[in-house]
Amino acid sequence: MNSETFIYLLWIGLAIALIVAAITDLKSRKISNRLNLVIAMGAPIFWIASDMAAWPDMAIQIGLAAIIFTIFTGLFAIGAMGGGDVKLLTALALWFDWLTFIELLVIMSIAGGVLTLLMMISKKIRKKDAPIKVPYGVAIAFSGLWVIWDIMINLSQTIF
Repeated sequence: MNSETFIYLLWIGLAIALIVAAITDLKSRKISNRLNLVIAMGAPIFWIASDMAAWPDMAIQIGLAAIIFTIFTGLFAIGAMGGGDVKLLTALALWFDWLTFIELLVIMSIAGGVLTLLMMISKKIRKKDAPIKVPYGVAIAFSGLWVIWDIMINLSQTIF
């Protein structure tokens, strides 16, 4: 198996993990630490398969993840985001270059806004007084899948 095919399979594995994250967040409003750990641990395998240099490339990925963790931990601290969401975003930051990750964040913000709006409409229709708990992992997974789809289309042109 050549490295492009292996990288393609790693992206498929990440996509499957994101689908699992979305489903579990929808059902239980939780994203497991184990799943986030699997996603994070897949990144170094991806780095090696991609012939990423330890310096500065791998260091940049780790730095990006540290920045994302710091920023989104602040959102967790004020109750704007769940801990599993923070860990999922941090794990994803290990996979994508900074420019692609910014694209992911923009798509996530739009998807999260749409999801929140839909949940507010649903609450109004059902006439419930309970506060809305948005499964933001769904928006994170959607944005990750969106970006992965684009990457895989470009990668498939070199493989097939």
